[in-house]
Amino acid sequence: MGYRCFDVETTGAVAHLRLNRPDELNTMVPEFWNELPEIVTELSDSGTVRAVVISSTGRHFCAGMDLSVFGNGGGLSAGGGDAELGRVRARLRSHAKVLQWSFTALEKARMPVIAAVQGGVIGGAVDFVTACDLRYASADAFFVVQEINIGMTADVGTLQRLGKVIPEGIARELAYTGRRMPAQRAYEAGLVQQVFPDHDAVVAGALEVAHEIAAKSPLAIYGTKVAMNYARDHSVEDGLEQIATWQTGMFQPGDMVEAFTAKAEKRPPVFPDLLPEPKHF
Repeated sequence: MGYRCFDVETTGAVAHLRLNRPDELNTMVPEFWNELPEIVTELSDSGTVRAVVISSTGRHFCAGMDLSVFGNGGGLSAGGGDAELGRVRARLRSHAKVLQWSFTALEKARMPVIAAVQGGVIGGAVDFVTACDLRYASADAFFVVQEINIGMTADVGTLQRLGKVIPEGIARELAYTGRRMPAQRAYEAGLVQQVFPDHDAVVAGALEVAHEIAAKSPLAIYGTKVAMNYARDHSVEDGLEQIATWQTGMFQPGDMVEAFTAKAEKRPPVFPDLLPEPKHF
């Protein structure tokens, strides 16, 4: 299937999504918000993809929300015609939730999602990458919470996730001032895991990490992602309860036996894929 905003390529158990509108700075047009969760959910549901890399093309990773999203028929247009004002605003809230899901789908995916960014990561693109599991950047990359610079409050994830990734004070400074955070500062703050010299290098580096992850037990990786996301939003006690319950059902010795056997036999371990997610009847 063809997409307006993405090219999708799968090599082995690793999928690579590329934003493919470089002449428009990969802004988030209305189609973007449908295509991203559709692609990621489909890859997750398949059970055969064990890691995803999201990269981009051109000068900037993504220049944020396209103005068409705010226009007639866009996700943030009120719509509703002559409907009663409360109902119009309720519909606007629902639109915002749809946009939020586009990035929450990255968190809910059963495999890790890795962002490989270059140039500007602007406005909604910060919401985008903070929903990913890992972030790598080229030396020319920068991050900016652009919403504050255009008179609005960021509303699709930055304010909820950024302070969980980097120290809260740094996140607040970025959110209040709209300053650019260059790649090296992002690395020092923990927003990115590594800075690479250029665009090609960051994509290659992210794909290398993805293939390393894909070689692990996909069930163990899935459980690790679920547990770490849960622990981020709950107390230590709650997190320990969650993982105890998870292990009661999900931990089986087969993958561990294979890991030890492969090590003894000096070969890579071979783990079965996750089963496909069930579809609606």
